[in-house]
Amino acid sequence: MSDKKPGRRSISLNRRAEFEFELETKFEAGMILTGSEVKSMRAGKVTLDGSWVEFHQGRPVLQGAHIAIFLQANRYNHEPARPRPLLLHWMESQKLHQLVKEKGVTLVPLELYFKGPWVKLSFAVGRGRKVHDKRHALREKDDKREVARELKERR
Repeated sequence: MSDKKPGRRSISLNRRAEFEFELETKFEAGMILTGSEVKSMRAGKVTLDGSWVEFHQGRPVLQGAHIAIFLQANRYNHEPARPRPLLLHWMESQKLHQLVKEKGVTLVPLELYFKGPWVKLSFAVGRGRKVHDKRHALREKDDKREVARELKERR
């Protein structure tokens, strides 16, 4: 899930995303943040579990992400679970807005990372999996692991 590229430092991963959703197209977006949020991110106090991207007045917004309070910011601190606007090109935003209008389609945050001095969010278009699909995915994962183990033992 995490591409190791130069100048890219991961902050937080949504490990359950691939299990809970069938992921399709991936996108990258910038975020509008306050100073205390960035400081808290540098300390690694972020969780993407249970977060999603939705559209508010036609603009993409990250909902449900929790960025812990930065204690040294005292009265200039941020609200930990506030909605955070995303920065996308207008055409990308319109395309995603049309996709999300379909039933069962959601935008799932995958990873939060620093790309140079900027904070970026990687997210994907996803369709929720049913319980039997999740079991099937687990079975496939176990089978792949078994095959890899067998090949390793043969060498």
